[in-house]
Amino acid sequence: MIVRSLKDIEGTDRDVTAASGTWRSKRVVLAEEGVGFSLHETTLYAGTETSMWYAHHVEAVLCVAGEAELTDDTTGETYEIKPGTLYLLDGHERHTLRPRTDFRCVCVFNPPLTGREDHDEHGVYPLLTGRQEVR
Repeated sequence: MIVRSLKDIEGTDRDVTAASGTWRSKRVVLAEEGVGFSLHETTLYAGTETSMWYAHHVEAVLCVAGEAELTDDTTGETYEIKPGTLYLLDGHERHTLRPRTDFRCVCVFNPPLTGREDHDEHGVYPLLTGRQEVR
């Protein structure tokens, strides 16, 4: 059994800030736990824009605080995301998130993240394992 709090994660290597400065992610469950998914609490900052494409992962995102506009970059369709709204990137959709306020969400990734990931120039997280990465 694992029990940890978000406070336990603050200031550790599981407390990750994007190189872009647009988000901070507290990575609660990672690949090293061996449970087949990773779980994160992420805050994206008001007034920023983050373009993402999880080419190697499926992600589910549940908004718990704040508001944002989500755009499917392929179709141009937009969605208003508010507390209690979930979006699931089950088709590896390229998307952009524009938080109107600080936007806090709980995210689940499959395959699980190692904790070292950050978006590359295409918005992709590399598929990392203990010793290798796939782009």
